[in-house]
Amino acid sequence: MTAPTVPAAPAPRAARPGTVPLAAKRAARRSAALGLLAWVAGLGFCLPAMWMLLTSLHSEADAATNPPSLTAPLTLDSYREFFGAGSGASPWPPLINSLGASVFSTLLVLVLALPAAYALSIRRVRKWTNVMFFFLSTKMLPVVAGLLPVYLFAKNVGMLDNIWLLVLLYTSMNLPIAVWMMQSFLADVPVSIIEAAQVDGARLPTVLLRVVVPVAGPGIAATALICFIFSWNELLFARVLTGVVAQTAPVFLTGFVTSQGLFLAQLCAASVVVSLPVLAAGYAAQDKLVQGLSLGAVK
Repeated sequence: MTAPTVPAAPAPRAARPGTVPLAAKRAARRSAALGLLAWVAGLGFCLPAMWMLLTSLHSEADAATNPPSLTAPLTLDSYREFFGAGSGASPWPPLINSLGASVFSTLLVLVLALPAAYALSIRRVRKWTNVMFFFLSTKMLPVVAGLLPVYLFAKNVGMLDNIWLLVLLYTSMNLPIAVWMMQSFLADVPVSIIEAAQVDGARLPTVLLRVVVPVAGPGIAATALICFIFSWNELLFARVLTGVVAQTAPVFLTGFVTSQGLFLAQLCAASVVVSLPVLAAGYAAQDKLVQGLSLGAVK
């Protein structure tokens, strides 16, 4: 007696040449939708800056119209007024003060943060997690809470309206952030190459400059850029502790809001000029910034 035969399952039909599977079509549509959403979000973030640039190219009368006119004639009068000291003061001293305070404080932060991050990531000290949380706790105090003690100290030591006071303040403000960032970057540096350099007789300064800095260069560049941006944009301390000699660019911008009214076109032109150093630094270091911020994301 023979066993009953079971009919074989039909073979799946092969896809016709040139056809795309349904799952691939859905994935392509999802990717296109996410890409469109990313473009819309990016344009939304860039729209205020584009509007500021357009307003800076209008005259004061056209900039003050409500609703604003997109077809108003373009002019460079606001930039001529800005660089020609139309507001009553030259913009160059505040710009130079901001650049000096930002650059010097950033360099000082890197010099202090690199050995600290090395001790907290590669050659870890005892209770290094407590040290990290101590650095983080220094950022929990509101800046305005320490404004009066800093002002009284600067007044007693005769450092009011002094650019070096801003350098010290910006260094102390950015140092905890720099240590936190560089600690995570230096944790990815292979210990084997450091030990190989030490076997060859390299001391700590040589190890830091010749081994650690080249390997963690993108992370250090990202840290420097962020510290530079924070220093350049700081307003509260600069507004209270400076006057004429050490006035910075953000403080200079507040001079365009006067009792006579708001000079909107000149304010937008000044804002564009003040924003250019940060934009230029970010554009020049964009590849290093992306590499540095992505360090440690993939193991």
